[in-house]
Amino acid sequence: MAGKPKNKKSPAGADRRLFDALSYVILFVLSFLCALPFLLVISGSFSQQTDILMHGYRLFPEKVSLDAYKMLFKIPEELLRAYGVTIFVTVTGTFFGLWFTSMAAYVIASKDFRYRYQVSFFFYFTSIFGGGLVPWYVFNTKYLHFHNNLIALILPILVNETYLLILNIPDSLYESARLDGAGDFTIYWRIVMPLTKSGLATVGLFIALAYWNDWYNAMLYMDEGSRNLYPLQYFLNNILTKAQAMNAAAARSGIPASDVPSEPMKLAMTVVATGPIVLLYPFLQKFFVKGVTIGAVKG
Repeated sequence: MAGKPKNKKSPAGADRRLFDALSYVILFVLSFLCALPFLLVISGSFSQQTDILMHGYRLFPEKVSLDAYKMLFKIPEELLRAYGVTIFVTVTGTFFGLWFTSMAAYVIASKDFRYRYQVSFFFYFTSIFGGGLVPWYVFNTKYLHFHNNLIALILPILVNETYLLILNIPDSLYESARLDGAGDFTIYWRIVMPLTKSGLATVGLFIALAYWNDWYNAMLYMDEGSRNLYPLQYFLNNILTKAQAMNAAAARSGIPASDVPSEPMKLAMTVVATGPIVLLYPFLQKFFVKGVTIGAVKG
């Protein structure tokens, strides 16, 4: 009796393993290239000023130095206060920004709203053409009293017109609900909000990042008398500006500029400002992905 033929490896299986191996290698290289700038930032923040000036940025510091972080944390109370202001502004602004943007998107998408096209034109036209910085500043400070208060950090960037497009959904869903006797608030809360979870997750991330990274409004509406209301980005920017001024004064006096670690401070500020967001994102990613998949149309 002839023996059974030996099992030969399938060519398709070998091709699959080769494809998987190449995919892993390519993804690893791309991931490393994406992570390289962050590694350089972290390494530079622990480097000495002289090493950066002489040799540039390196993946590993020649000599580990904590001078940049020591200068940043010389006043930990003010730094923690700036963190608290930024967290409060980010959470509050993101909540109200999502609320107002979603309600505006619902109204504009509703065919029962007689002036929907006029209101849409108002939103989109003003997003393209502005009145200018000076009229905008005078109006906000004189009539809206955006000066030395937290409202000045929240309201100016509360609503972004681009997000109205992301949160738009078909009006046919509203008509079906109205046939069942649902009112506008019921439609908004029980139909629009669940169906726009993917858009809300995306818009919420964009709004939160805008508030977290905002320093421009603090520069416009805050003065030295309201230092306790400085957000994190503006607080760190002031520290960097003072360090650079110290370097310039030291250079004019003949003192080596390396005594003030302005270059490592820039990178340390980046780590301090982005660290919480980077550490928090892995825990929020599952909610973001879930929001994207919930709104998908199932076949």
